[in-house]
Amino acid sequence: MKRLFISIAFCLAAICSMQAQELANFNFGGRQQPVISPEIQGDSVTFRFRADYATYVKLSGSWMPNPYGDSIDMFRGANNVWSVKLPLPSPEIYTYNFIVDGVSVNDPQNILVQRDGTRFLNMLLVPGERTENYSEANQRGTVSHPWYDSAVLGINRRLTVYTPYGYENNPKKKYPVLYLLHGAGGDEEAWISMGRTAQILDNLIEKGLAEPMIVVMPNGNANQQAAVTLNIPNKPQPQMDRNAMQSMSDRQRNSYVVSLCEEIVPFIEKNYRVIAKPEARAIAGLSMGGGHTITASIMYPQMFDYICPLSAAGSATPEQIATLKKAGVKLYFLACGDEDFLFEGSKTLDKALTEQGLDHIFYVSGGGHVWANWRLYLNTFAPMLFK
Repeated sequence: MKRLFISIAFCLAAICSMQAQELANFNFGGRQQPVISPEIQGDSVTFRFRADYATYVKLSGSWMPNPYGDSIDMFRGANNVWSVKLPLPSPEIYTYNFIVDGVSVNDPQNILVQRDGTRFLNMLLVPGERTENYSEANQRGTVSHPWYDSAVLGINRRLTVYTPYGYENNPKKKYPVLYLLHGAGGDEEAWISMGRTAQILDNLIEKGLAEPMIVVMPNGNANQQAAVTLNIPNKPQPQMDRNAMQSMSDRQRNSYVVSLCEEIVPFIEKNYRVIAKPEARAIAGLSMGGGHTITASIMYPQMFDYICPLSAAGSATPEQIATLKKAGVKLYFLACGDEDFLFEGSKTLDKALTEQGLDHIFYVSGGGHVWANWRLYLNTFAPMLFK
């Protein structure tokens, strides 16, 4: 009996110790001044970070002239809270991190985080006209992650699907669909995490600026079943030289696009209430996904009436453009930043579309190959769809 009491006492002590560790994360009784970071005050923003033993702390942010290398010093204050106050950048979503004695760390006070591949970065959302659709709307749609079996790619794969506000409560209503493709290094969560797709669509639909639509965001990496955060091994890819690639058929070279058009589109049209017609299908993508968009429109010219390559890595021959024109494309929205390394390619595609008489929009923004542009493009072309 005595041993039983001792065992119970030991377990209780262990539990209490664990709870004490959890409780240590809370500031009961206001013993410490809470750290607020980032704090926007008028035309300035202050970043703060408590680091008791650090010898130096720096701030690195995507709004800086060199977002991949620039940093500025932070200064130690009371209670070992390091801080720096800066002029507020122009309205946009930025990412940032602290560098503590050479180690990159996130801001523990900021719950806004986005994932870029294997990196998690804090967000700074600066309010303004450009970003007014990037925050939560009053009427919000639903984001889900269904799985489909791909015979083309030989794996079970995950999608991200946005359904608009009211989808669940209107069982007889059918919707058009936008297939929205990510770039290299992304996955099926990229447009939701970094592109703010749900927030942009929610706001545009609530304001009556865009038609209620379903948005399907596939994983464009043909060897991936899902985002790396699910820790599912990738399908091994055979090594191929240039000669082997050249000997492959278009379907083999573009297996992901084939899966998109012959598996994902039918899967969505079977499992969701959609208008299964070309005039109710749109396809858009950034960078690699822009190339996939161009390829899908060429291989399946009758499938999509709305085609939107963004900062795209791809081109089209005069014959392919003529086929699209004959198919009756309702909108061809080409967009790129004038500092983008793919801008010349976009200009070449714009010229080819013009020479073939395919009515289109060439939307040129400032800046380079960045999410700030791709959010802007989605916010711009989404109201043009399905009109």
